[in-house]
Amino acid sequence: MKSGNGGRTGHSILNSARWEEVGFGEGELRRYSRQMILPEVGLDGQKRLKAAKVLCVGAGGLGSPAALYLAAAGVGTLGLVDFDVVDETNIHRQILHGVPDVGRKKLHSARDRLLAANPDLRVELHETRLAADNAMGIVESYDLVLDGTDNFPARYLVNDVCVFLKKPDVYGAIARFEGQCSVFAPSLGGPCYRCLYPEPPPPGAVPNCAEAGVFGVLPGIIGVMQAIEAIKLLAGLGEPLVGRLVHFDALKTKFREFRLRRDPACPVCSDSPSITKPVDYDLFCQGPVSTNAMTNPSDIPEITVEELKARMDRHDNLVLLDVREAFEREIATIPGAIHIPLGEIPQRFGELDPASEIVIHCKGGVRSAHALEFLRDRGFSKLWNLEGGIHAWSERVDPSVPTY
Repeated sequence: MKSGNGGRTGHSILNSARWEEVGFGEGELRRYSRQMILPEVGLDGQKRLKAAKVLCVGAGGLGSPAALYLAAAGVGTLGLVDFDVVDETNIHRQILHGVPDVGRKKLHSARDRLLAANPDLRVELHETRLAADNAMGIVESYDLVLDGTDNFPARYLVNDVCVFLKKPDVYGAIARFEGQCSVFAPSLGGPCYRCLYPEPPPPGAVPNCAEAGVFGVLPGIIGVMQAIEAIKLLAGLGEPLVGRLVHFDALKTKFREFRLRRDPACPVCSDSPSITKPVDYDLFCQGPVSTNAMTNPSDIPEITVEELKARMDRHDNLVLLDVREAFEREIATIPGAIHIPLGEIPQRFGELDPASEIVIHCKGGVRSAHALEFLRDRGFSKLWNLEGGIHAWSERVDPSVPTY
């Protein structure tokens, strides 16, 4: 078995003092033997992996396959950042968790599954939401960060902190049937996430997986790609995706590669950055599905699901407008709602009577708030946004309405 560089073509991000004296317990080398006989890995590469510390932000769709494969590959320390509990809607894609884990904290079920894959693994749990006041302290002790987030506030924060601390950001993102992967690492000569997208999108402009849906096996492809990139960086293998982005279309089974360049005017990684410390972006991008993420939430008139139910029981003269997509209505509906998808409102708002009192709803309250603003700008005055959308209706009024 080769113990030197062998066929290794890249450069590990680890300092040699971190791994040269690493030892292995009984059974470890046997578990890793099929990997270590690769000349590109060898004993030295396996030592690098055991000496490494990787932080996975998110133990969900992307974090599940990535963390499992990193643990099985012999990464010595995995940190997990998550504050959520396992929900039934997670199971089809978040393979760290199973049906018996529903209601458990994701960190706890993730830890159990990872230790089953590698009992020699050190698992560090960070049960918190990554925020401007804690991100630097959490990230600084790790060698790289694997971004398994599903929202823009966390994604921008991970990027910025990695730039400040000179840590590679192994990026992945998924939506519906498509995903992408890259390594953002200005310290290695590549761009950062903000070089591509300098500013977060406006609230509600980009739906998350809960709004748009996601093909259950897709996170497996992208999460495994992230694990591959992490291992390459740690062990010094091949050519990492620094300055390149790979896009995957699951319906066409087609990969495309895009070359990325650093933005000399990037607000974070340029020579004259305008952002020099972590910033919380919850006020500027889509966070939890709620109109509280709107720039001016006090300007959106809202009605609670309890108030709507009481008025419906009194047979008040209300129009209930559903602005979700047609496939969402096949899953769940509120009785009596008329349907005009948000994207069709500009062409079809003439079907509504401006004199009517209209309650608008979507899944959680973001899309309906945008519909309300559009209609108000066109002379509609008796408008209400249903706080929490059909999800709140299911939880607090009619549990027979499925959640999704």
